[in-house]
Amino acid sequence: MSTPPSQATKVKAVCPHDCPDTCAMEVTVENGRAIKLRGAESPSFTRGTLCSKVAHYLERTYSEQRLQYPMKRVGAKGEGRFVRISWDEALNEIAERFRNIAATDPRAILPYSYAGTMGLVQGSSMDRRFFHRLGASFLDRTICAEAGAQGYKATIGASLGTDPEAFADAQYIVIWGSNPVISNLHLWSRIVEARRKGARVVCIDPVRSLTAEKSDWHLAPLPGTDGALALALMHVLIRDELCDEDYIARYTTGYAALKRRVAEWTPERAAAETGLAAADIEQLAREYGQEGRPAVIRANYGLNRCAGGGSAMRAIACLPALTGHWRSPHGGILLSTSGSYGVNDAALERPDLYPADPRFPPRHVNMSAIGNALLEETDPPIRAVMVYNSNPVAVAPESARVRAGFAREDLFVVVHELFQTDTADYADILLPATSQLEQHDIHKSYGHLNVMLNTPAIAPLGEARPNTWVFRELASRMGFTEACFQESDEEISAGAFRKDHARSARIDPATLAAEGWQRLDVPTPYAPFAEGGFPTPSGKCEFYSDMLARNGMDPLPHYVPPHEGPRSNPELAREFPLAFVSPPSRNFLNSSFANLPRFRDAEGKPWLDMHPADAAARGLSDGQRVRIFNRRGAFHAWLRVDTAQPGVREGVVSAPSIWWQKLSGDGNNANAVTSQALTDMGGGATFYDCLVEVSKA
Repeated sequence: MSTPPSQATKVKAVCPHDCPDTCAMEVTVENGRAIKLRGAESPSFTRGTLCSKVAHYLERTYSEQRLQYPMKRVGAKGEGRFVRISWDEALNEIAERFRNIAATDPRAILPYSYAGTMGLVQGSSMDRRFFHRLGASFLDRTICAEAGAQGYKATIGASLGTDPEAFADAQYIVIWGSNPVISNLHLWSRIVEARRKGARVVCIDPVRSLTAEKSDWHLAPLPGTDGALALALMHVLIRDELCDEDYIARYTTGYAALKRRVAEWTPERAAAETGLAAADIEQLAREYGQEGRPAVIRANYGLNRCAGGGSAMRAIACLPALTGHWRSPHGGILLSTSGSYGVNDAALERPDLYPADPRFPPRHVNMSAIGNALLEETDPPIRAVMVYNSNPVAVAPESARVRAGFAREDLFVVVHELFQTDTADYADILLPATSQLEQHDIHKSYGHLNVMLNTPAIAPLGEARPNTWVFRELASRMGFTEACFQESDEEISAGAFRKDHARSARIDPATLAAEGWQRLDVPTPYAPFAEGGFPTPSGKCEFYSDMLARNGMDPLPHYVPPHEGPRSNPELAREFPLAFVSPPSRNFLNSSFANLPRFRDAEGKPWLDMHPADAAARGLSDGQRVRIFNRRGAFHAWLRVDTAQPGVREGVVSAPSIWWQKLSGDGNNANAVTSQALTDMGGGATFYDCLVEVSKA
């Protein structure tokens, strides 16, 4: 008698990657192996579709490149040569090294992690508890969003805004510093719906992105000048009486001071900074301020990666309060929905575990300047780094400094990863990590209003283990006896959201287990600030911020020019006249997926987009291999020059990123030329504040 076929089961999962969509996934499992993955139909935001990267997530999970067991370095750092060891041997050595360093000064130990997984359990729970209890240096996780978040918070009060679902009925949409066709696919589908209903879509981006191509109007300011544009828009709105005076009087503070500030920001002045035409600035303001037509802004973090990133976002966040567009559920502004969630950070991370030892006051290290920190920090010097959920050698700015720091023979480096990344090549101990299909997690989102539960679909491959398991084991070996180190992943996720928070109080573990998701307790439609109620100290949209004033900062929106710009730094621009940006590649997600054949083949090779006039001035042609360089370093790419529809404006070059350095062709990527200089707010990275020159390779 033949054996009956096994019964396939379907498991609810969540995409873990650094993307606002936080998609619901359905995994089909047969005989313990995941055989199919698709976007779940519910919740409605995902609509059964996944991006072209995550649609092939099984290739990532079952890749032959997956790390299968712990390893120890042999040979020089950076060579990437390892021998297999047991988990006990690996964990015992890590614990012994950490214990010996901590006996002198625990702050010499540094965690380095970011958004390799966005889950609250695997991304920011047991790891934080471990390093807090150890008394290690704090990592300031600033590399992506901190400048914009701080500027937005100074105006709005928190990362709250328009419901992404409501974009489908907006009448005027401004996409500012974002490329949702690639990086926010499910919001883009709502924008397409709105456009079919007659909405006008405007894209503001130095690069002619896929989103810009598909919009009704593309404006291309010079990188780092968005703040000047926003101030000029306010100038025209106020001058031409396009503001909602009733909304301003009821729900804002500091209008008179703002009015005086923006009076000096004429369209002509902003045109000189941004490289836009003054007439276009006038037109944009008139269209945006049109009465009776709800307008919504989708702002994103592309515009905050420059010297004035915080101030620029602050100025942009003022616009919907000036015009009263907050009155409509389909108006306002969306930067991130992450502040909508009542995440119980204290329970997840346990900062109370940090030892109160006067000899070792807390020390913070900014991840955006990790190269300098590893080479220059002396109080105390960093003696050990544990990297997980990140690939700093590839993704951190000024990579020559980063590599030099990780190459120190006296630096003990532990890397917990799925693959042997650029950073993994510098590890002393290399540990195999689980994929999302092999671990439990719970997720908030920064692009919708649902809590999502990820259930493991398959057993860990090889000897891979999740972050939480690794840090529980290390805590045990370090002698940490607190009960929180015994909590299971399921127990951690059950307490991830506050029960005293208006929007998350009704989050129910049983509902999450049954459905895989639950919407926050907000109405539909949702107009968060239709009648004020901003989470600022005043309860109003703060054009004037007392908080900023108390911290010695300009309390009003203002313009901070780029560190490296043709007007702000003319001497440097004479040597390196091209403004350089490195936006996300369509086929990679930061450095994730960049090692897998499907996505490398689709991307082809490292590219540099250049305007035809700039190429002609240098004797360069389409398809040619070129060298991009400045005083910090250099990398090579292949030139793309589109004479019909240039991919960038004149004076700007763009290199879609992030390639692994060892797979790029010359051992470098775009971060060879980026700077460790920081933003005006939040200490963020300034990836898009960079001048270069380009020559034949």
